[in-house]
Parts: sequence; structure tokens; C-alpha cells
Amino acid sequence: MSTPDESNRGVKTLGIKLKPDVHAQLSFIAQLRDGTITDEIQIAIAEHISRAKDDPELAGKAAQARADIEREAAARQEAIATLFADGGEPAPGTSRTRRSPKGGDTTS
Repeated sequence: MSTPDESNRGVKTLGIKLKPDVHAQLSFIAQLRDGTITDEIQIAIAEHISRAKDDPELAGKAAQARADIEREAAARQEAIATLFADGGEPAPGTSRTRRSPKGGDTTS
């Protein structure tokens, strides 16, 4: 069994397809900068993310997504509260209804 490379912890590996001319240009840029294609791609991604943070349309969509998540979480919390409104959740390891080995219900 192989062990993971220590330098890759917390890193995701992506495979991308580039057209030959784009690959050639990117390789040449990397060579001129004494870097690698990976370096150039990481620079481009960092710049893309930076621009996205300043995009008001994207910020609006993010705010809407956050509101949707908060609404869904509140609805789930309410469902749990309603389900266990009779005094709280059952104690760990206990349940109100148990199944017999043959599938019939028995009450504890």
C-alpha cells in the first residue's frame, strides 16, 4: 500500500484538457517565467477568483444562496423541534419502538 505524498495534503488534483495551441502558448509563457504550466494555471485561477469576489452579480447570487441555506436550516430545526416537542430527544441507546427479530413491533 502506498503512502500519500506529504506535499499533496490538502491539495486537490485536477485534470484539464487544453487545445494544442493553447498548451504551446502556456508552456512558452511558463518557460519565459522560469515556471511550470501548473504555476501559470494557479496564477490564472487566483486572478479569476479575485475578480469574482468583486462581481456584484455573483455577490447577489451568493447572498441568495446563503439566504436559501439559512431558510432550509431553520425549517429543519423546526421539524426536529416539532418531532421531539414532547420533552426532548430520546436518551442515547433507547428508542420508543423496537422491532422484534421477525419484524413485528414491540413497545419498550
